[in-house]
Amino acid sequence: MLEFENVSKSFWTGTRRKVILDRVSFQIELGRSIGILAPNGTGKTTLINMMAGLEKPDEGVIRKSCRISFPMGFSGGVIKKLSALENARYIAKIYGMDPDYVEAYCSWLCNLGEYFDQPIGTYSTGMRARFTFALMLALDFDMYLIDEGMPSSTDVEFNRKAGDILRERLRTTTLVIVSHSPDVLEKFAQQAAVLLDGQLYMFDTLEEARQLYDYQTQG
Repeated sequence: MLEFENVSKSFWTGTRRKVILDRVSFQIELGRSIGILAPNGTGKTTLINMMAGLEKPDEGVIRKSCRISFPMGFSGGVIKKLSALENARYIAKIYGMDPDYVEAYCSWLCNLGEYFDQPIGTYSTGMRARFTFALMLALDFDMYLIDEGMPSSTDVEFNRKAGDILRERLRTTTLVIVSHSPDVLEKFAQQAAVLLDGQLYMFDTLEEARQLYDYQTQG
């Protein structure tokens, strides 16, 4: 389970204080994936980074009782001067997993060929995305965090394999996906929420959340 209790978070923009969360409390239970709708500029990335533990709240408590992934596409833990092979083994050790397994899994899923032994800093954006997503799947979390849409690349085979693995994984794990587009959430969300004006409004269905979201963003 992931729990926010009276959590507040804000930033000073230079001209005003931008409030992301204002004394917000909610729970995300394992076994029921959730989509969070949020207009651009409301703090989607900040919210998901707080769930991952990459950012701390100004006030309140965030509790975790399960293994929660880093956000899909996050490369803060990847060392650019090291190869994908070296990064896979290094991060496997951080998470207490078998480096041989994580290396082999990432190599198989990424299908980067000789580039798997080259520094990450030499990769294209698409190649880095393939590696970080493969790494996230290799580490086998209880809850996966995805910011603004499912991963994709120009590699059709990678998209197919990664998509099949994630759909299978969702039978036993939970997905939290944050986006400004309701259509992005339809395939994966079993419940939904809307982030507006520093509050998170929880709903049982995506359709209910969409009604509030559309009213606020299109009205």
